[in-house]
Parts: sequence; C-alpha cells; structure tokens
Amino acid sequence: MRLDPAKADRFIRDNTAVLAPPHVPEICLHLADEAHDLWLKTEAELDAIGLPPPFWAFAWAGGQALARYVLDRPGTVAGRRVIDFATGSGLVAIAAAMAGATRVTAVDTDPFTASAVRANAALNGVTVEIRTDDIVGGMVDADILLAGDVFFDREMAAAITPWFDGLAAAGLPILVGDPGRAYLPVDRLEKLADYRVPVTRALEDAEVKHGTVWRWHGPNGENSLSPEA
Repeated sequence: MRLDPAKADRFIRDNTAVLAPPHVPEICLHLADEAHDLWLKTEAELDAIGLPPPFWAFAWAGGQALARYVLDRPGTVAGRRVIDFATGSGLVAIAAAMAGATRVTAVDTDPFTASAVRANAALNGVTVEIRTDDIVGGMVDADILLAGDVFFDREMAAAITPWFDGLAAAGLPILVGDPGRAYLPVDRLEKLADYRVPVTRALEDAEVKHGTVWRWHGPNGENSLSPEA
C-alpha cells in the first residue's frame, strides 16, 4: 500500500487526540478515543476505505506493561540497540528511547505506523528509527528485541514463534508484553513482572487487564542471558 505521508499525518491528527496511556502516564501518544469516529469503525468499514485495522491508534495492554517495565528498569535497554517489533503506536519504542537506548528501531508493516510513530516520538522529544518492511524470519541488527501484544492472531503467532526461537538460540534477549492472548506460547517463556493495566471496554473484555512481561527462552531454554546483562 502506497501512502502519502502528508495525508497520513493529517488523517492521524483528525482522528486521534493526544492522550497519556493510563499505565505509562509519562508518555503522550496520538490515540483514538470515544470522541473520534475511528474508535467506532469496524474492520469491514476500514477495509472498505482501504485502511488496515488501526492498531497504531491504541495503547494495547501488553505494550503498556512492557513500556512500564522498560521505564522502571532502564538497565534493560540503556546503552543498547533496540528493536520494537510490531510497534503500533511506538509506545514501547518511545519508552526504550526515554530509558537510554543508544538506537531504537520501531518495526511494523502497517504503512500508517511510520506517520504515527514519527508524530508520537516528536511529542515525547525522542528519536526513533522506523522500518515498515517485513523482518520476520531474518536476523536483526540489535542487542535486544521488544514485542508488545503480538500473540493475538493464530497466523502471526505461527510465523513469529519459530523466528523468536531462532533469535533466542543465537543469544538475542527477547522480552514480550502480553495480557493473556490466546496464542501466547507460555512454554517458551519466563515471567519477569506482572501489572494491572487499565484499558477500555471498547477494546478488551475488562476494564483492567493482567499484563505480564516475559523473557523468551525458546523450547529448550536457549537464551539464558539476562535482559539487563
């Protein structure tokens, strides 16, 4: 999908408000809320106008939990090259930049993401590089990979699970934020922290979700590195 950056920027401004995610109040983002039509549109309606589901317009529970973890434990990313995979709004990438990462790359295949992350990074006075190509299956130029709320879809989980296994086996620390999505492979994970994350009932099945931050160790515990090592 080819996208005019100026039109994307205008669409984001017209359909979002600047809000602070409740679990990460030190960060501001362009987010959809009840005052905007974007909140109420179904996926079918969005597809009819050529817009992918706007994951970038919401602060998902897994991303909020992971951003909170990074901000509270800056040693996780300080001085490191960070990839925020499936970045959406860029929340986790921004948290990593604020926590002292030397380079942060936000990755997402949604073409609207580049405009959303660029606008959100500017709101928070940080620099974030942006990639919209599909990096799944390849090696990455980073010291740690962060992934917030990425196990909501069966096909996506099937694609990224073996990729994460391979990266972990190569020694790359991977942290995952998740609120109990259906396709989370808990047998490959070690729990690091739990949070109660306020969310909206328009997106979730409860007003507070149990968000957990996990370290990916793979099927045989390949990655034994501490995320703060």
